Amino acid sequence: MDSKDRTDVEMEKSKAHIIVEIIEYVPNAVLSKTIIRKTTGNITVSSFDTGEEVAEKSSAFDTYIQIIDGSAEIVIDGKKHKLKLGQGIIIPAHTRNSFCAKEQFKMISTVIKSGYE
Repeated sequence: MDSKDRTDVEMEKSKAHIIVEIIEYVPNAVLSKTIIRKTTGNITVSSFDTGEEVAEKSSAFDTYIQIIDGSAEIVIDGKKHKLKLGQGIIIPAHTRNSFCAKEQFKMISTVIKSGYE
């Protein structure tokens, strides 16, 4: 994964935005931008250029992924899931997962950190 731009600063509050326009595609890169970050969880928007991947990892928390542009291949505990525009999936806590961009896509990732203390 080539993360050329990771912005951990929250977005401005009380200001409308178009979610798919928050982040752009950059050749040969995966970009992430924080929408909101709290101790109880965070929401991030990411863009993946065609051919980019995120290596297998796991999280101690449930993560909800929603595709907001293009389509994505997500592998959860060895099972491939092809998500299209508008679709979402919950990645359960403590499961191995990875992402692969067969085409460009953008997603929203929501992590909820309560319930696992």
